Amino acid sequence: MFLNCHSFHSLRYGTISIEDLVKQAVYLNIKTLALTDINTITGIYEFYKLCLENNIKPLVGVDIRNDNELYYITLAKNATGIAEINKLLTKVNCENLPLPKQNPDFENVYVIYPIENVPEKLSDHEFIGVKPEQINQLISVKWKNLFHKMLILSPVTFRTKNQFNLHKILRAIDNNVLLSQLRDFDICKNTETLKPEAEVVFYFKFYNQIIENTQQIFETCNYQFDFSTPKNKKNFTDNTENDFKLLKKLALEGLEKIYPKDDLVALERVEKELKVIKDLSFCGYFLITWDIVQYSNSIGLMHVGRGSGANSIISYCLGITNICPIELDLYFERFLNVNRKSPPDFDIDWSWQDRDTILQYIFDKYGKEHVAFCGTNVEFKYRSIFRELGKVFGLPKEELDALATKPIAEHEENSLVKTIHKYGLLLEKFPNQRSMHSCGIIISEEPITNFTALEMPPKGFPIVQFDMHVAEDIGFDKFDILSQRGIGSINDAVNLIKKNRNIEVDIRDLSLSKNEAIVNENLGKGKTIGCFYIESPAMRGLLRRLKCEDYKILVAASSIIRPGVAKSGMMKEYIFRHNNPTQFEYFHKVFEEQLGETYGVMVYQEDVIKIALHFGGLTAADGDILRRAMSGKGRSLEALQKIKDDFFKSCKNLGHPEQLSQEVYRQIESFAGYSFCKSHSASYAVESYQSLYLKVYYPIEFMVAVINNQGGFYRTEVYVHEAKMSGGLIQNPCVNKSEYETTVYGKKVYLGLMHIEKIEGRLEQFIIEERKKNGDYISLENFIKRVPIGVESLQILIFIGAFRFTGKQKNELLIQSRLIMSTYKPELKMLSLLDEPIKEYHLPQLNRNKFEDAFDEIEILGFTVSCTPFDLLETKYRGSVMAKDLAKNHKRQVKMLAYLISRKHVPTKKGTMFFGTWIDAEGEYFDTAHFPDNLKTYPFQGGGCYLLLGLVEVDFHFPTLTILKMAKMPFIPDPRYSSTTEKSFDVHKNIKEDVSMTSRSPYPSEKDIGLPRQKMVQ
Repeated sequence: MFLNCHSFHSLRYGTISIEDLVKQAVYLNIKTLALTDINTITGIYEFYKLCLENNIKPLVGVDIRNDNELYYITLAKNATGIAEINKLLTKVNCENLPLPKQNPDFENVYVIYPIENVPEKLSDHEFIGVKPEQINQLISVKWKNLFHKMLILSPVTFRTKNQFNLHKILRAIDNNVLLSQLRDFDICKNTETLKPEAEVVFYFKFYNQIIENTQQIFETCNYQFDFSTPKNKKNFTDNTENDFKLLKKLALEGLEKIYPKDDLVALERVEKELKVIKDLSFCGYFLITWDIVQYSNSIGLMHVGRGSGANSIISYCLGITNICPIELDLYFERFLNVNRKSPPDFDIDWSWQDRDTILQYIFDKYGKEHVAFCGTNVEFKYRSIFRELGKVFGLPKEELDALATKPIAEHEENSLVKTIHKYGLLLEKFPNQRSMHSCGIIISEEPITNFTALEMPPKGFPIVQFDMHVAEDIGFDKFDILSQRGIGSINDAVNLIKKNRNIEVDIRDLSLSKNEAIVNENLGKGKTIGCFYIESPAMRGLLRRLKCEDYKILVAASSIIRPGVAKSGMMKEYIFRHNNPTQFEYFHKVFEEQLGETYGVMVYQEDVIKIALHFGGLTAADGDILRRAMSGKGRSLEALQKIKDDFFKSCKNLGHPEQLSQEVYRQIESFAGYSFCKSHSASYAVESYQSLYLKVYYPIEFMVAVINNQGGFYRTEVYVHEAKMSGGLIQNPCVNKSEYETTVYGKKVYLGLMHIEKIEGRLEQFIIEERKKNGDYISLENFIKRVPIGVESLQILIFIGAFRFTGKQKNELLIQSRLIMSTYKPELKMLSLLDEPIKEYHLPQLNRNKFEDAFDEIEILGFTVSCTPFDLLETKYRGSVMAKDLAKNHKRQVKMLAYLISRKHVPTKKGTMFFGTWIDAEGEYFDTAHFPDNLKTYPFQGGGCYLLLGLVEVDFHFPTLTILKMAKMPFIPDPRYSSTTEKSFDVHKNIKEDVSMTSRSPYPSEKDIGLPRQKMVQ
């Protein structure tokens, strides 16, 4: 009798999870149940599965509402019916068509109207829903001849009294009102719970026809769904056979270009992969990906194919990836194998500037009826929960901020806060809104509305109403179309090099950087700031610890730096063995043969497969099941147990002692959940090398490109510093030389107008467009006539030196601007053919402090350009040791004076510690460690220069200064306010630092790792 059940996918309305709804139906012995969430089908597939598992007949539909007014409830008679509902919602969501209040155009859908919204004429498939509390209304003459059209309507929205209160809270959040301001219309009735069917039917005991009508509807609804069949676009060509022929042709053509003619290993691998791809019906998936990449290449865009797809030689031959799986011993089974139930996906990166171009191509080529982004459920998070609940209960802003930012233990203890905590716990993991998956796209064989309604977020590409897990579950393979700034930096650098030096760099030639001694030397020294993935302090420290000077070590470094890998202890053990190759024995000969590249340490996910295959005797496919299960991606404990049993059985057959097999399985178990995909690391490493190659040989252009792509790990100031250290002559923004972004002329680097945050981007763009159209600005007055600018924005440009081409002092320009702006009328701004001569104002020469410009720069840009931060210090002391000499001072105390770049919060068993990154007066970088006890006495005090006293610790070639004492050093007072002390130190607060926070568990010590360094008796 329950044809209108809401789950928590009825956003900010329903309070019951799908699982709880079905569980309660089982408990009440309900045999037929309908899920009709408000304007969404998000939960129907999970609901359908759970119902069948529990012998309940599932009915699916949608509760159609407009601004919480119930228009009607829809129930799909079959799969075609759900498609009709989806099409209606899609037109409303994506085409801004009005939602029909009555008589929607359906053929395979039952429509049930609330008694308040019954149309004058009911079609055969349209009915009236009567709630138990509305039975008394049926005595009215108007309903006398409509009993044959009536159904029992007993909505379900909550389960308990607490959930009813939670429903009201959700409605207040949705309406952005106080709880006390909710109207009856805003909330459901307090009777909307799941009850025994007999209890509901009892109300209609005098209306047998209504009971029979309802039962008839339940019997005639037969929605069915097949989860086992693929739903993605089947073929790239006209049929499967031609798909395979084309894929084979392209693969062999690529093979011929990349590998020598007599490379039988590569040919055998191509043939093996082609067979698996054909058997699993993935030819179309590969070809569609190839097509997207071909289009990208045809218009000159750069892409990086990464992830497990790089384990495939077919993807390498097709140009989807640029990693040779044979060179790196990558297992195809890691990407695709006959036992793998979940579909694979290619992760392909483009520049953040180019991604929308690729997306538009996909939607245009494969049709908007067949392409959409995966959705994602954005859940209520800690901060949003307390902020939203606090608003509902009427807390003032300061109390809201305290609730949202402080840990629960520090919240006030009063009845209202306790209530907020109570309902906050209930809201955890609740979906709050639907959003777009960051990169996942599905391409459907059938119209996508056969499976879901579409929504149109502000981004402009439609999204489905379910997430990637549901997409995978119902048979879709997603295409991950990603974007990153690293590729943008590489692209832009290549273009700048062409423009500035007239040199063509073929950055896609992967031999460029891998074989360059100078590039490898910089890599080993950690001189990688600005380079994709290898610029963070932790990564630069790791590169130095490893003296990383070749591609394969960089691939390993790209993997072991990952938090999970480092947390497992593999990073520490790898560093030790890399630097001490004679101080350990391989645990077993298989570890030496298969993991010799990583010194017997399971660094990569592929290593789990190798050991399962070569030590345990399992197939590579079973090894991948083992890896997935242990990493939390496998959903079947039974499958894991079977593989485990097979592993020990096989080990016994191979003659391995029980104790040895137990230890090997323990190592697999310890590392499988943390290890990182080798092909992913290899793809990262290629891009890192490309970045570093450009930085080594074209440092100024590369750093300008990094600045324009808004950097990476650090703030703009750091990349400007790098450009300066590379020989760039840094110039403040100029209205005649600067573009919106930073640009370079020879060695002169003009900061872009975009870095002047207090001026609107539209105005900055206008300044540039006007200059390009009508030539350089010849004076301040000429600029004012041509550009619609206010006094404040004009003054900012003057203060940053954007009019220095006039040869006039800032104070003279300021006075001139006031005089011009006081008499200037914007409506007369059009230039005449004969401009009046510019009036000359003769002002007395004023003496300016040489550091006034620096303080202007700090205020406007956030950092100095005309000098260094050290020049602004009151002290002339620069420390007893420079960064370049730290490695020579192991275990010695040294004093250093340094400028703070960044600090990273790291949890330890004894409390919070920080790692700092600094530059010394010579501009070189070094790192510090600050332990919890020391931080209590010598805390960080914001950006600026500090005097540091510390003990030098050299760990495998990498020096760190462990801080004993630290004091922030004063800068000179702001000379622009020499006549008053009131504002002399205000601008100092603009000096920045980068702070990154982590919440991971502390890394293990050596004794926690438990990886033997001796051969085990065999």
